[in-house]
Amino acid sequence: MEVVEEVVIVGAGIAGLTTSVGLHRLGIRSLVLETSESLRTTGFAFTTWTNAWKALDAIGIGESLRRQHETLHRNVTYSTVSGLPVFEMSLKDKGKQGDHEVRCVQRKLLLEALANELPSGTIRFSSKVVSIEESGYFKLLHLADGTILKAKVLVGCDGVNSVVSKWLGFKPPAFTGRHAIRGRANYKNSHGFDPMFMQFFGNGVRSGAIPCDDKTVYWFFTWTPTNQEKELEKNPAEMKQFMLSKLGNIPDEIKAVIGNTELDAFVSSPLRFRHPWELLWGNISRGNVCVAGDALHPMTPDLGQGGCSAIEDGVVLARCLGEALLKNSRQEMKGKSEQGKEEYKKIVMGLNKFANERRWRGFDLISTGYMVGLMQGSEGKMMSTLNKYLAPILVRWLLQKADFDCGKLSSI
Repeated sequence: MEVVEEVVIVGAGIAGLTTSVGLHRLGIRSLVLETSESLRTTGFAFTTWTNAWKALDAIGIGESLRRQHETLHRNVTYSTVSGLPVFEMSLKDKGKQGDHEVRCVQRKLLLEALANELPSGTIRFSSKVVSIEESGYFKLLHLADGTILKAKVLVGCDGVNSVVSKWLGFKPPAFTGRHAIRGRANYKNSHGFDPMFMQFFGNGVRSGAIPCDDKTVYWFFTWTPTNQEKELEKNPAEMKQFMLSKLGNIPDEIKAVIGNTELDAFVSSPLRFRHPWELLWGNISRGNVCVAGDALHPMTPDLGQGGCSAIEDGVVLARCLGEALLKNSRQEMKGKSEQGKEEYKKIVMGLNKFANERRWRGFDLISTGYMVGLMQGSEGKMMSTLNKYLAPILVRWLLQKADFDCGKLSSI
């Protein structure tokens, strides 16, 4: 049996739920299909920069998240070779878009905040898309359980292994050779850390620790593993000991954050990215189909912009679709066939507008993030010395790329 839906979003991650909430604010219903049985919280937390807070305010959930996460005041970058700080920068400086605002947001709390804004039944769990088929002005989605959905608009927010991006012709994301371990340490009482972004680099390892609130610290560890080290991922206890042995000359209290993390509270994964030039000549949209978030621009975490840019995507996409669908609903068409044709044209124009707005932004973030990771993750005495002088430049890039406003939900 075919069910007709206005907008179908594949993936209930950050980009998918932000898009759905944005459409809901504009009075447009969407259906979000999620493969898993519940909201996915892999990754634990992420640095949420100024650009993301502007986007979260655009959909009306910024204030509730601010109350749950403390503001970070400064960034301190240390060399793990000397053990000394090489650069310190305020995160409260004023940029072109106003005062900067940085927090470390727990992914679970963000996804729950987004999901709670949606009408009951918007998210359909355990719903895996296995194929996509053309049907006139619609797309037919075949699900693993045999259901067939008919969509006026199809949005792929289904991550790095996106079915939708594959349908659009994108290649699978490339592997960088680096891996990342991300974790969260929970404390019964206050952890005692100042609200700042602490990062460490040297000898091919980049790591960091960031408080989310007074009882939660998010941490990360990136390196280029040997084949033998990759095998450690099968044994969390051995992986933890390996990390502690590779951290270098960093404060004991930071080592204790990782040491005290429960074995089920960290996860390891290879770092993947889309070659930036693919965004320039690839099909971000085609007809009434488009992709957003990691399905569009998977990037390394070195700028902290993966989740932030996914939130931007959701706001911009909701705005572009709103302009197309709402404008169409206000116009009277003579015949059903003519109406369908005009509606399809407006949808195509809206998705093309989204693609044009996000193409160069994605290109910039992927390219810059890759370069930051490449330089800070390089081994050798020469690179360690060079990074000491590059650190101020690389850290300033964090604020420069966050000094961006994707705009309001409505262009009116």
